Amino acid sequence: MDIEVEGLKRLLKDVREEKISGITFVKGSFNGRETVVAKCGIGKVFAAICTQTMIMAFKPEIIINIGVAGGLAENLNVGDIVIADSVVQHDMDTTPLGEPRGYLSEIGLVKIPTDEKIYKTLLEATEKIGIKAVLGTVASGDVFVSDSEKKKFIKETFSASACEMEGASIGQVCFVNKVPFGVLRAISDGANGDANMDFPTFAKMAAENSIRVIKEFIMAF
Repeated sequence: MDIEVEGLKRLLKDVREEKISGITFVKGSFNGRETVVAKCGIGKVFAAICTQTMIMAFKPEIIINIGVAGGLAENLNVGDIVIADSVVQHDMDTTPLGEPRGYLSEIGLVKIPTDEKIYKTLLEATEKIGIKAVLGTVASGDVFVSDSEKKKFIKETFSASACEMEGASIGQVCFVNKVPFGVLRAISDGANGDANMDFPTFAKMAAENSIRVIKEFIMAF
């Protein structure tokens, strides 16, 4: 979200901007680490374009994707955070060929693992600042999932904790480029589709929490 990019931008020193493939990349330094921030846009294709462009143009050591997601696990409330230990594309379906749902034939995986050091450091960061976080699978697809039955299907099929529209495509690009990656998602609504606050209020809270976690992460990683 724009609010996330602006918040992260304020952390950086010596800020420069560069536009590539229609995406504005913001480069600067934080805690002595060169850092690049970009808003990928909605959906798997835009997310993949942004990730591949970032890898080719800036050659990052790691990539962290932050954002919001719908909760699938019963123990998640609005504002909690899911940190991915794996990502999966729930709308990838080649089952007529005898393959499992979500299977990515070119890499031979259903779930793509995130980097262990990254997710452990993200978990430590959330614990340090007192935000509830769980480790789990984040499921992505080019559909806004609001139907409770669809959420139940994704949860049961992939043992997923959250669903959204970008993380797994970012993970796939990072996997094929051998770039370690992590995914962090603030929960916008529960498994039954209910939310207890309006979206602008939630977005501000989610952005602030995610930025705090990333700040702690960079300082510790």
